[in-house]
Amino acid sequence: MQVIFIKDLKNQGKKGEIKEVKDGYAENFLIKKGYAVKKTPATTEALKRSQENERLLDEKNKQEALLLKEQLEKEVLTFKVKTGEQDKVFGSISIKQIKEKLDKKYKIDKNQINLKSPISTLGYHDVEIILYKNIKSTIKVQLTK
Repeated sequence: MQVIFIKDLKNQGKKGEIKEVKDGYAENFLIKKGYAVKKTPATTEALKRSQENERLLDEKNKQEALLLKEQLEKEVLTFKVKTGEQDKVFGSISIKQIKEKLDKKYKIDKNQINLKSPISTLGYHDVEIILYKNIKSTIKVQLTK
């Protein structure tokens, strides 16, 4: 029997995949547990529509990410910090502080901000922001006295 997987099942099949399996396995496990549906013209058509909708949504999200990337590349976030002798910064700038500044204009999740270690020196620093699958943006963060 041919089935269309509607959920990923480890070592068996991925969502949207069509596979030939034994009738008993299909009826008693895959279909009963909601991992797959029997392949029919109607389910095949539904799969095609679903894949097309996912492709369109992916394309839309990619375009939005590219627009946001353009805007972020122009951005310079400036933080005033206290300094001691020889311009040593007291404290540091973390992901949380960068997110708070970005929240004033953009909707960025803290998990999207890629900062290896907190910023603790004066000057300009590049911070990477992951916007979508393979779309990354770099913003400038400036620490001043």
